[in-house]
Amino acid sequence: MISKNRISEIRKLHLRKFRDESRLFLVEGRKSVEMLLRSELRVVDLYATERFSAGNAALLSDVRITEVTPAEMERISTLSTPPELLAVVEQPGTRPLPEGQPLLVLDRISDPGNLGTIVRTANWFGIRHIVCSPDTVEFYNPKCIQATMGAFCDVQVSRADLVSFLDRQCASRRVLGTFLDGDSVDTFAFQHDDIVVIGSESDGISAPVARCVTHRLTIPRGEGSGSSSESLNAAVAAAIVMHKF
Repeated sequence: MISKNRISEIRKLHLRKFRDESRLFLVEGRKSVEMLLRSELRVVDLYATERFSAGNAALLSDVRITEVTPAEMERISTLSTPPELLAVVEQPGTRPLPEGQPLLVLDRISDPGNLGTIVRTANWFGIRHIVCSPDTVEFYNPKCIQATMGAFCDVQVSRADLVSFLDRQCASRRVLGTFLDGDSVDTFAFQHDDIVVIGSESDGISAPVARCVTHRLTIPRGEGSGSSSESLNAAVAAAIVMHKF
C-alpha cells in the first residue's frame, strides 16, 4: 500500500522546485523503467499496479516494489494516461567531461520534448555528454525524461554558463555552431573532439555564445524549398548535424 503522505510527496516531484530540493525525479512507463533498472542510477522507490506485478514477475523479481491501485497511480503520475510502472530516482552527480570525444552544447532550448529528443538522438550517435545553458529547459522535467525513451540513463546532461565554458574549451578544441549561413554540413570536415552548439527553436544561437563559435555551419535547404520555412526544429537540426558528424 501507499500512504496519502507518500502520494503527496511524489506529487511534489511534478514541480521543478521540489525536484531541485530533493534531487529526485520521476521515470514513468515500462520501457523507460526497464532501462533504468539496467543502469547505475539509484532507484529510491518503484510503484506498480497489481496487474502489472502479476504479469511481470521475472522483471520485478530482484527489486522491491510497492503495489498501487490504478487510481493511486493516476494520482502520482504526470501522464494523461497513467502508466503501470513508475519509479522515483535519485539525480546523479556530475561526471568529468569525456576527453577526445564530441560534445553537444545547447543554447536556450525551451521545449522539454525537443530536449528529450536531442538526448535520445545523441545516445544513438554515441554522444555521452551534453552541456546546456542555464536558461535551457530542465532535463528532469517529466516530459523531457519521457521523450528520451530511456536515454537519460546513458547521456549526462549538465548546465554551465556557456560563454565561460566555451571560452575555456576553444583554446584546445573547435567550437562549431549552426546558423543560416556557413559551411555546409554535407562537406565540412568534422574532427573527433569538436564541440557542436545548437541554438533555441525560435532565435538560434544567442549573440554572446555566437562570438565563441570558431566555425559556422549550415544545413542547406533542398532545391525548391518553400520560403515559409525559416528554420528547422532544434531537435531535427541537431539530429542532422550529429548524423553528418
